[in-house]
Amino acid sequence: MLDSLQDFIKKESSSGIVLILVTFLALLFQNSHLTDFYSSFLHMSVQISFGDFGIAKPLLLWVNDGLMAIFFFLVGLEVKREILEGELSSKEQIILPAIAALGGMLIPALIFLFFNHHDAFALQGWAIPTATDIAFALGILSLLGKRVPLSLKIFLMALAIIDDLGAILIIALFYTSELSLVSIIVASVSLLILVIMNFLGVTKKAAYILIGLILWVSVLKSGVHATIAGVLLAFCIPLYSRTIDNKRFSMLKEMEHDLHYWVAFFVLPLFAFVNAGVDLKGLSPSSLLADVPLGIMLGLFIGKQLGVFGFSFLAIKLGLAKLPTGSTFKQLYGIAILTGIGFTMSLFVDSLAYNDTELFFYADKLAILLGSFFSGLLGYLFLRKIA
Repeated sequence: MLDSLQDFIKKESSSGIVLILVTFLALLFQNSHLTDFYSSFLHMSVQISFGDFGIAKPLLLWVNDGLMAIFFFLVGLEVKREILEGELSSKEQIILPAIAALGGMLIPALIFLFFNHHDAFALQGWAIPTATDIAFALGILSLLGKRVPLSLKIFLMALAIIDDLGAILIIALFYTSELSLVSIIVASVSLLILVIMNFLGVTKKAAYILIGLILWVSVLKSGVHATIAGVLLAFCIPLYSRTIDNKRFSMLKEMEHDLHYWVAFFVLPLFAFVNAGVDLKGLSPSSLLADVPLGIMLGLFIGKQLGVFGFSFLAIKLGLAKLPTGSTFKQLYGIAILTGIGFTMSLFVDSLAYNDTELFFYADKLAILLGSFFSGLLGYLFLRKIA
């Protein structure tokens, strides 16, 4: 269990470094003579056809609707495994990160609402500062080595997983467009087939993937965001099965292991590259003081640390939870600062909330980058110099 956990952390921290590099690359492309090439790349039409049926979308939407469904599929696998036998499998293990995650979503959302309550369109972005990017956060922790106890790394992982689960619910409930009854029926039938396959102990990955693709297309066409299909499919993958010769194996863990590198070093970096290209030429310092970017920056940088640490502190003092083994309140506060690194998840929710409109002239995306950057920098310095 410990070896697999350390292996997971190593992969995620490496991914964080790659994400930093591709973010700078996207900014370079958008703000140099390569800007036209970058724009053409984002809006390049990609079509997949099967006979008379086809889906044609710009590359940007294929990444956000398609590849991010794979990311959420991996998140779903991790959530299911952690609930059944991991860090979220008992009340004692789940209560502190659950309370911390609740605070880390509630306080940033309230800060955003404070600045934007007067604008109905702007309010659609209330969930942007509620996210935590586990790859970046663990990447920062990897630079600190043994200064941070393993118990706090586990706490951060559990919190981020619960945070992702919260993001999934938010997307399903608040970022759903007009619904198509036919597509919902097809999606429901596909999901029912997956559940039956799980119940019958089907052990063929190809069967789950085939029905999963039908589920993804039907959810995509239904009006519910397509990434939800990834989570639903993940929850239907059996944790343990038996083969014909009665050998026990875990399809879920095999898929999780196989997908980690693809998600860490292809899906998330490509997502960051196509979404982090903020046009700085049209921005001024005053544009960051507008209500939406200000709510995002302060939500990430101030709201996350206050929510995560404040709720954790109260839970521990009230006897509802215990401080992670071998850690101090100073170290816990340092971890809380790092949860303000929203980055990929915040960019994703931003694209859903505002549909990539230029109403805010990229200031919202720059606010995400700056809020995440300052959270990462302060968290690193605090844990290294003070905690």
